[in-house]
Amino acid sequence: MGGNTVASSNSYWTMASVKVWCILVLSFLLPHSYAHMDFFTSIGHMTDLINTEKDLVTSLKDYIKAEESKLEQIKKWAEKLDQLTDTATKDPEGFLGHPVNAFKLMKRLNTEWGELENLVLKDMSDGFISNMTIQRQYFPNDEDQAGAAKALLRLQDTYNLDTDTLSRGNLPGVKHKSFLTAEDCFELGKIAYTEADYYHTELWMEQALKQLDDGEVSTVDRVSILDYLSYAVYQQGDLDKAMMLTKRLLELDPEHQRANGNLKYFEYIMSKEKEANKSTTKTDSQTDKETKKKEPSKDYLPERQKYEMLCRGEGLRMTPRRQKKLFCRYYNGNQNPKYVLGPVKQEDEWDKPRIVRFLEIISDEEIETVKELAKPRLRRATISNPITGVLETAHYRISKSAWLSGYESPVVSRINLRIQDLTGLDVSTAEELQVANYGVGGQYEPHFDFARKDEPDAFKELGTGNRIATWLFYMSDVSAGGATVFPEVGASVWPKKGTAVFWYNLFPSGEGDYSTRHAACPVLVGNKWVSNKWIHERGQEFRRRCTLSELE
Repeated sequence: MGGNTVASSNSYWTMASVKVWCILVLSFLLPHSYAHMDFFTSIGHMTDLINTEKDLVTSLKDYIKAEESKLEQIKKWAEKLDQLTDTATKDPEGFLGHPVNAFKLMKRLNTEWGELENLVLKDMSDGFISNMTIQRQYFPNDEDQAGAAKALLRLQDTYNLDTDTLSRGNLPGVKHKSFLTAEDCFELGKIAYTEADYYHTELWMEQALKQLDDGEVSTVDRVSILDYLSYAVYQQGDLDKAMMLTKRLLELDPEHQRANGNLKYFEYIMSKEKEANKSTTKTDSQTDKETKKKEPSKDYLPERQKYEMLCRGEGLRMTPRRQKKLFCRYYNGNQNPKYVLGPVKQEDEWDKPRIVRFLEIISDEEIETVKELAKPRLRRATISNPITGVLETAHYRISKSAWLSGYESPVVSRINLRIQDLTGLDVSTAEELQVANYGVGGQYEPHFDFARKDEPDAFKELGTGNRIATWLFYMSDVSAGGATVFPEVGASVWPKKGTAVFWYNLFPSGEGDYSTRHAACPVLVGNKWVSNKWIHERGQEFRRRCTLSELE
């Protein structure tokens, strides 16, 4: 009987576990009734997920306590009955000769075992499952997970991080160090694989394999890793390495059908290549000369390379002569009465195009107010399609933004007026204050703020002309990354909370200044909040007069 009791307890655990996970799986498959949030694009929204997870952990711990309490009661029953039945079975007749023992046996079997059965069958998971089902609607989905993975890969490329550095979490400025398990590395490799990104597939599958070889215990096995890795290597043209990896896989699993097929195919390809090499008449020196890669001059690097170099702080350095022309000063807004007695701090960041930074120009209290107003409205940032003019999301702008009007808050109104006073430009025709939050790997690739001649209808609906100037507030410090860079001229402007940078997008003639092409570098570590004001041409006719030259 004692043995049966233990079996009942184990059986309960099996049935309960199956039930819990079946309900969880079903809840995961339920259709979501909320608009997808693109969590990975915004730290602001991901902080809500931290609180959600904390609530679930609390609920899970309550469930565990309830299960432990129930099992403790069952365990006491089992121990008591084990001793009792052990004594009774040694001398059944003598034991039952006592009338009390006979009565208690009848009572136990008629009522008490029924109560025990009810206790075993009692489901303690209802509260946890109910909470889980409610919270599930706010969870990120596969798209979010893939987006976060792509963000890591983007950071890896932009900041020249090797997989081991990223896996160990050895990043500059981190407060809470974290690391990737072999399973995490495997998942990153798989996501890259689904995008046909075999370069990153190879990097992360190799990292997963390395961590397993170093003794890490993981749920992922070498066979699965080698399966992806060998194919990714083959897709990149390294047939010898692909064969070596496939043979290693077959040592672990000789019956692996796909690996056996691949090995035969690789051997066939190699035999064909050997035949082709025998028939060629080219000398080794000729071949080397043709295949040797020529390093591009740094003066003619593609924009992408310039952009990534600037993000890493490897930008062009000004000549001492140009550097001497940059100053810091107290600025009164061209004799604006508000700032004559209380001028603001201003410094030159770059000469052509002229980029100036205003220091201590927005207070912490104002920043918090703007952020709180923006948080409920944050949505994936959109760009205007240059052909259709329709707003749409773009893979090269990964952030969340919201628009704030001066009518809804005196703080926003005061900020708008401050921009007008310090720039001398009319902001009544400017766009609303745009607030943006860049999350994991958040970036905005090189772009122009103004509309080019091939985009005549870009701001037609606004009726206020082109974007003459850009004012950009930095509302947070960023631990690493997140610079605003100008690839055409080699300028890098780094975020500093409470400051703002300003530049003109158009020459006084109204022609676009193509040297203002700029980008927001990916945030490597930290959280980046900015807000910007795009000022338009209409209303500036007498505030910034045109000249006789197109380039002035």
